[in-house]
Amino acid sequence: MDSRTRTRARIGGAVAAAFAAVAGTLAGASAAGAAGGLPFSHVERVAHGVRLAQFTVTASHGSVTGYLLTADLSDPRVRVGLLTPGAVAARATVSQLADAAGAVGAVNGDFFNISEEHPGVTPTGSSDGPEIAAGRALKAAVPDSQRFGPALPPGETTRDVIGVGIDRRARLDTLTLAGRVRTRGGDVPLSGYNQYALPQGGIGAYTSDWGDVSRERAVCGSDTSRAAGCATDTYEVAVRGGRVVSTAPAPGAGAVPRGTTVLVGRDTGADTLRGLRIGDRAEVSEHLAAGTGRTRFTFAVGGFPVLRDGSPLAGLDTATAATRTAAGYGDHGRTFYLLALDGDAESDAGLTVAEVADLMRRAGADDAVNLDGGGSTTLVTRNPGAPASTVRNHPSGTAERPVANAIGVLSAGR
Repeated sequence: MDSRTRTRARIGGAVAAAFAAVAGTLAGASAAGAAGGLPFSHVERVAHGVRLAQFTVTASHGSVTGYLLTADLSDPRVRVGLLTPGAVAARATVSQLADAAGAVGAVNGDFFNISEEHPGVTPTGSSDGPEIAAGRALKAAVPDSQRFGPALPPGETTRDVIGVGIDRRARLDTLTLAGRVRTRGGDVPLSGYNQYALPQGGIGAYTSDWGDVSRERAVCGSDTSRAAGCATDTYEVAVRGGRVVSTAPAPGAGAVPRGTTVLVGRDTGADTLRGLRIGDRAEVSEHLAAGTGRTRFTFAVGGFPVLRDGSPLAGLDTATAATRTAAGYGDHGRTFYLLALDGDAESDAGLTVAEVADLMRRAGADDAVNLDGGGSTTLVTRNPGAPASTVRNHPSGTAERPVANAIGVLSAGR
C-alpha cells in the first residue's frame, strides 16, 4: 500500500492528544489544526513511540508539502542517535546510513564539504559542525568563515549543536574543542580535531575516525574566506604511544592507524611542529566542552538554531526559499521532531529559514535547528519486516545524495 494513503492515529510525547483527536478522520481528509496548527493529511505509526505525518502548507513562495517524524523520548524503547558512514571524511545516503544502524526513521544532518574552490584539492565530505556518536566525540567544528550553508543568524557559530544527553533529554548547546599537545618544550593548544579546515596558525589532530581522505584541505582557506588559497607553510607529525614516530613537510593521505594521532600545522602551527623530532615526547589530548558546562551528550550534530524557547531567532532569512530539513524538540526535551520537505517539480516552492522556524513551532517544538537542505533533504522510514528503508519525501535530485551524517530514530519494538 502506498505510504501516502496509510493513516494511523496515535502518537506519544507532547503531540499524543493532538493526533488522537484526528484518529478517525484521516482516511484521505485534511486534519487541519492538529499539533499546533499543522494541517496533517496523513498520520501513521512507524514503530513504538515513533510517528510520521504528512502536511501541505501555503508559504511565501507557494504550496509546500512536508513530512514530520516524531520520536517520544519518554518511551524507553525509543532513542535518537547520530548515523555516520564509518569515517568523518566519508559520505553515504540516508537510506544506507539508516539501514546499517537498523533505524526506523532518519533525516540527513549537517552541512558538509561537498565541493572545493581549491584546484586539485579533494572535497572531504566532512561536516561543518561537531559530531558525537554513542557518547564519543568524532570531530570538532570548522571556523565560521569556512563553513558551507546559508548565512548564520547573528551570534550563532559552527559550534552550535542539537543532541540528546545521557538523561534522554534533547537540548541545544555549543561544543568547543578543548585540547592540547604536551611536549618537553611545553603545552601547545589544539585548534582542530578531525575537521576539514583549520584556523590560520593552527594545529589540528586527526585520528582513525577521520578516514583515508587527504588532509590537504585542512590548510586551505583563511580566517575570513573559505575560498582563500592553501597555506604553503605546513608540517605534519605522527604521534603514537606518546612519542613522535614520523614527520612530513605537508599533510598526507591514507588511513590513520588506530592508536596513532596525526598533527597537521599551518603557518605558525607548522613552525611549532617543526620543533619536534622522531622519538620526542608528545602527548595529545582532546575533548568537546559543552557551553553549559554540564551536558553529557549521547549524540550531537551541527546545525544552526532557528528557534529558542518557542521564539524564532532574530535575523533569520525571510527572502530565500529552498527545500529544507530541520530538527527540534518540545515537552522539555522529551519529544524529538525531524522535518523534511518535498523537493520535486510538483512541490518545489520551499521555505525560507524564518518559515522553517515558524513551522517547527507550529509542529510543537520549543527549540529547533536548520540542517542541510536542497538536494540533501531526505527522510526515510522502515516498515515493520521490511529489509530496507523507503524514502518518504521527494528529494530534489534524481537520486539520494550521499551526505556526511544523519539523525536516526531507533525503536526496540515495532
